[in-house]
Amino acid sequence: MQLEDFIRDIPDFPERGVIFKDITPLLASPDGFGQAIEVLASSYENAGVTKVLGAEARGFIFGGALAFRLGAGFVPARKPGKLPWDTTSHEYELEYGNDSLEVHTDALLPSDNVLIVDDVLATGGTAAAKAALVQQMGANVCGYAFLIELDFLNGRSKLGNDRIVSLIRVK
Repeated sequence: MQLEDFIRDIPDFPERGVIFKDITPLLASPDGFGQAIEVLASSYENAGVTKVLGAEARGFIFGGALAFRLGAGFVPARKPGKLPWDTTSHEYELEYGNDSLEVHTDALLPSDNVLIVDDVLATGGTAAAKAALVQQMGANVCGYAFLIELDFLNGRSKLGNDRIVSLIRVK
């Protein structure tokens, strides 16, 4: 089974010139989604992952499934004001301004080995912000897992020397 067969290209979305990688056909396929989770999980089975961190919204889908499969906890990273408890935040720059992510202050411990998960690695800014948030809380980033990586945007360059696993690489 080729996972690429489950990814639909949507031209000019969300703006002209962009080819959006629609993962909803993959999510709708028990076989396709299951294979993606199994391959990503097998890449980190022996890495000592204690927590998986994913940002809303698609990072929740992959992160929750990977956390379950790895026997780890799941940590949701959200936009400011969306979490109901005390939070720690990290602000980061985007091409068009700043953004911020938050997690609960008790979500990560210094002893945690954290796998950072998302559906797509593009420019690397959001993934790097998640890593900074993990490190700010004293925990360890043990790697990154992505369904799709857009190689031409060179997001890997922002993620240091940590292990990166991407199932589909778009040149």
